[in-house]
Amino acid sequence: MQKCNCNVNVITRRSFLDTSLKTSAAVALGTLFDIPLVVKRALAEGNIGLNGKKLLFIWLRGANDGLNSVIPILDSSYPTSRPSLAIPRDAGTNYSMTGPADFPAAGSAGSTYGAYPYAIRLGNGFAALHPSLKFLVPVYNAGDLALVHRIAYPRQSRSHFDSQRYWENGTPNNNLSNDGIFYRTMLEYLRDQGAAASALTGVSIQSSLPLILRGSEAPMTNLTDPLRYDLLGVPNSTSGNLKAMAFLNQANTYPFPEKQSRSLLQLQYQNLSSTLSIFANLDFTENGNTYRDNEITDGDQEWYNGNGSQGYYLFPTTSEKNGGWRRPDGSNEFDKYVVPTSLHSLFGRLKAAAIILNKTDAIIAGTEYGGFDTHNNQGQLTGAHPDLNRGFGWAMYALRKYFTLYADRAIWDDVVVVTLTEFGRTTIENADEGTDHAEAGVTFVAGGSVRGYDGLGRSGVINCSPSDPIPWVTGGSGSMFGVSGRYLKRATDYRQVLGEIIRKHLGATQNQLNRIIPGYANPAERLLAGGTSIDGTQIRGELGLL
Repeated sequence: MQKCNCNVNVITRRSFLDTSLKTSAAVALGTLFDIPLVVKRALAEGNIGLNGKKLLFIWLRGANDGLNSVIPILDSSYPTSRPSLAIPRDAGTNYSMTGPADFPAAGSAGSTYGAYPYAIRLGNGFAALHPSLKFLVPVYNAGDLALVHRIAYPRQSRSHFDSQRYWENGTPNNNLSNDGIFYRTMLEYLRDQGAAASALTGVSIQSSLPLILRGSEAPMTNLTDPLRYDLLGVPNSTSGNLKAMAFLNQANTYPFPEKQSRSLLQLQYQNLSSTLSIFANLDFTENGNTYRDNEITDGDQEWYNGNGSQGYYLFPTTSEKNGGWRRPDGSNEFDKYVVPTSLHSLFGRLKAAAIILNKTDAIIAGTEYGGFDTHNNQGQLTGAHPDLNRGFGWAMYALRKYFTLYADRAIWDDVVVVTLTEFGRTTIENADEGTDHAEAGVTFVAGGSVRGYDGLGRSGVINCSPSDPIPWVTGGSGSMFGVSGRYLKRATDYRQVLGEIIRKHLGATQNQLNRIIPGYANPAERLLAGGTSIDGTQIRGELGLL
């Protein structure tokens, strides 16, 4: 029986620093597909990984309430459907006016969010933002944000487990597909590039590798904590421990029979070693978290002048770096946090994902956070859901500034940030002042190349207006009750949004996209041109986001 060097052990940062395995990892990726490298380049279809474009995803696990994030404020059924949750209108604001979105800055003395307890006019003549999402406004007014409402898929499941799976594998109602959309995207890149491919392609920073980056042929990278290099938990500070690590390293050279996918595991081992070698030159530490705004964030002139004429920290990983909490005189002001302190760990992971995209050849990176399953005590202006909103609202603001002010290998024009969530929530609130599982929701897409508000008639709000190609119908028999008399009905398929990003931004060909998202190859799905979808629902064609 043929032997191979397939033993797998995870080894430590110190050993990786001694020997670079990036070349061997790349060769392993090339030999994963039995095609000579020269032929691979001749057969290369698309531009994935060659055009410098990057994608950062944020999973909102638990199903974000889209109706209280991007609010149909002029739909008469909105406040009556949500007596305790509906966000009030500002009596002095004409929500039917068009133009830029409003930005209610708190200033030095005001509460970051409580200073404006009303729905924020978005300027499309119909919709508004929850005030906890106010930091989306600068991104929106710069033309770099699209708010895509009424997004779902055919025969929507209201199971968290199933629906998250369908969003990630790109094949709704197919539980047998175990390859993710972004995994298949990276697979096309690897097939095109062969041994020339970077070992670091898709990276997630979370507790485990998500399905969206998981597949059967090539390994992607997941890190629970980019600072935890010693993944075996064996410290290397003493000579005895160094000997233990040397023994484990040596163990990887012993051959054993090729079976049970051991060659794939060896490839994962090599990929990990290359990844850690790359990461050794990156500063993920708290001391390295020096990224700050270049503006008077939120109108906080006092904090700005007291801190070297710089604005707030972009990645609030500690209380001291969380908005204007620590005042120039050393006192603390609770109302000046930009995100809840419970989200400090999220912004540590988000910072790591941003650094990886900006400092390496990685093409896709992302993270997740949960808590969006708000059945009870969802909260109106404060509470569970508003706190969660603040997380991705500030994230979009911070990422735009990071890839603008601190750009290295990725400038803001080369980055798209997208949020994912498995479904929306019921139009009518429940008896526990929460919302239940429903159908269509909202996806947020940001980036320097995103076609958002332009000040010339184009809005960044999509599918939330009576003037849209598939109009938002108001009232008790309208869009908010379009499915089963209680769920928001879709007008766009989530695969259309991801498909447009993968083709137009990352550089896939249409043939590649047909493989990455198989629904594009089925004319009945209507993903390109729109029309009547396979379940009889009318959907728009691709939205022209890029």
